[in-house]
Amino acid sequence: MGEIVLRNSKRSIVSLFIYVLGLSFASAGYTTTLKVCYDQWPPMTIFPTASAPQRGVIIDMLEHIYSEQGYTLEYYEVPLARGLDMVSEGMCDMLPEFLYTKNPDNGFIYADEPTFAYDSAFVIRRGDPWRYDGVSSLTGRRIATGPGWDYSSMSADYQDYIDDPKNAQSVEVIAGDHDVIDRILEMIRSHRVDVYADNELVLQYVLNQLDLHDSLQVVRPGLEKPLVEMPIFSKQIPSEKRQILINIWNEGRLAMKGEPQQMLLDQYQISLGNQ
Repeated sequence: MGEIVLRNSKRSIVSLFIYVLGLSFASAGYTTTLKVCYDQWPPMTIFPTASAPQRGVIIDMLEHIYSEQGYTLEYYEVPLARGLDMVSEGMCDMLPEFLYTKNPDNGFIYADEPTFAYDSAFVIRRGDPWRYDGVSSLTGRRIATGPGWDYSSMSADYQDYIDDPKNAQSVEVIAGDHDVIDRILEMIRSHRVDVYADNELVLQYVLNQLDLHDSLQVVRPGLEKPLVEMPIFSKQIPSEKRQILINIWNEGRLAMKGEPQQMLLDQYQISLGNQ
């Protein structure tokens, strides 16, 4: 009788151990897999291919920060609008870069530390003496932009100028998903448009990729304010777990400033404040 009780006790202990272990694995599966939605914005975020597997500066940074804490990252490469919906719906835990606004969508919460506060610059044809000096300096210039692109956080005056119907003949809106910036730069080279403003790191990278330095140049000053981009996290994540994810980002991003950050930028042949 005592032997039967002992065997039953052992079985109960083993069963309890397996049950707890199963819960642990289930919990670990939830907390250690980070579902990341992101859109194409080279070199910050890139959709990889078999011949070009890099995912971009921000994704490399994200991978470094979270993998050090034991997380596995699962990527969803989608257009920005779809990525925002997926974060709001809880299909993705986060999206690594989104324009900071004081009145965000109710479906997500910003981290505290930005990815970057990007300085902007303009691309013009090499040898063109033009420089940006407020919207009055745009008179007579053909400006390139994309559909619905919003520059108001960097310059309300610039956005108003683009939106003003009386300037419609001077603003060329280039549609597309993946190669808009490439096509804009080719249009500047061929004298179809004159100027284009963007994140200076993006402009450096695209000029390098297209080998257009002999034809085009990046010039400053850019628009009046930097472009502040922040990671966003889904409100569908339980608040305690979400705050852990946010804290990991905040602390990790601060730790990557300086040399670690520049090492990442070097991999894409770009540099902050590059002249």
